[in-house]
Order: sequence, then structure tokens, then C-alpha cells
Amino acid sequence: MKLFDTHAHYNDEKFNEDMEEILSAIKAEGVEKLVCVGYDLEGSKKATEIAKTHDFVYSTCGISPNDIPQSEEELWKVLSKITEILKNEKQKNKLVAVGEIGLDYYWNKENAQLQKKAFIEQIKIANEFDLPIVIHTREAVMDTIEILRKNTVNNFGIFHCCPLNRELVKEALKLGFYISFAGPVTFKNSKNANEIIQLVPLDRILIETDSPYLSPEPKRGQRNDSRNVKYIAQKIADVKNVPLEEIAKITYDNALRIFKI
Repeated sequence: MKLFDTHAHYNDEKFNEDMEEILSAIKAEGVEKLVCVGYDLEGSKKATEIAKTHDFVYSTCGISPNDIPQSEEELWKVLSKITEILKNEKQKNKLVAVGEIGLDYYWNKENAQLQKKAFIEQIKIANEFDLPIVIHTREAVMDTIEILRKNTVNNFGIFHCCPLNRELVKEALKLGFYISFAGPVTFKNSKNANEIIQLVPLDRILIETDSPYLSPEPKRGQRNDSRNVKYIAQKIADVKNVPLEEIAKITYDNALRIFKI
């Protein structure tokens, strides 16, 4: 059984001490591919370096809404450096998306306008480089949808760790996006997870860990890593009443398609 973790952060400091050991263990347990996702400039650089030195790892680069600079002038400087990374790495076929990008009003709503500018500009960058986007959205559903309606995303993309919001999922699917599920769908207090999973057709569903965060049951509370993606696959298999091996294959093939691997 082959698994594809579409969103993990081995560029996070929580893996500084044992990243190589963990990556070896992951591959040994059937996670045949994973995407190391950028979230700020340094994290994006590190993601590309990890992808270069590990054949089964791919990368993204982008500035998340929680990591954007606090002035428009600084934002443009950082985005120009993200563009440079894309120019240098795109042709090597290991950099597969722009992300994670989007809106997050949970931590900071005061800079909402700057978040929107960063999101829209990075959609343009993704279009320029013929790449999909990886979207982070938290407590910003309507603004996220409005931006996607008004700004064409040529290669579509992924709602990562998709909020379990019925209207968001319906609109995302209508716009052509993929829905990626993470550990929260396994939580006992996740009341509408089954309903949302049922809403997503098999050809648009992806699985992820968001490592080192959001460990699924039964590993909740521990540092997460890609070996735990099997628990999200199992949850989807249970809800959809489809064998685990089939969900693994479907989500693997979906990831290859959206990332053009």
C-alpha cells in the first residue's frame, strides 16, 4: 500500500534534531511521497533543500497569512524573493505548488487587507509559473471564497487541512479545488467530519498530516509525522465504506494529478 502525505513541515524546527531519522522511517512504512510545504521565506528555502536531497520529497514555496511582513513594502520584497526561488527551482520538477497561502483571521484580523494582497499576488505568481496553490484558511471563509471567485487560479489547487465547513467545501469543489483532510477528522469531538467527507467525491480527496502538528487519533498530543497519514486514510475508508487500500491508491493518484508529478 502506497501513501502520499500532501502536506507536512519537515522544515519546522521541531524536526531539527532527527529529521533524517524520521524521513527514513516514513519511507520504510509505505509513505512513498510527501510534500514539504513552505510558509515563510526561510521555510520555503529549507523545503526546497529537503526536496533536493530526498528523492521522495517534493516542495512548495509561499508566504502564509500568519507569516506575512507587517508592511506592504516588505511584503513585495519577500514575494520577489519567493519568485526567485520559483525561477531557480521550477524546472527541476521538485517544486510542485505555491503555498501555503491564504487568509487567517483567527490569529490576526487587523492586517486583513495585507493578507488579501499577499494571497492575490501569490495566485498571480502561481499562474505565472503554471503551478497549483495550497490554501490555508481559518475563520475567513467568505473572504477566501470571494478572492477565488474574482481571481482565476489556472491550475486550481488544494484546501489544506480543510475546515469542516459545508459551504466552503461545496464552493471549493464547484471552483475545481481538491479537499485535503488531516488529523482533525479523526478527533472524537469533530462532529461533522463524516458529513464533510461524504460531500467530497473520491476524485477530489487528498490526505495529509500537517506534521508536526495536528496528530490524529490515536496519536493525538504527540508530535506528528507522515507515518500517521494512514489514520486519515482509514477514517475516509470507514466513512466512504471503501477498502483502505483503495483510498490509499485514490488519494495517491489524486496527489500525482494535482501536483503534476
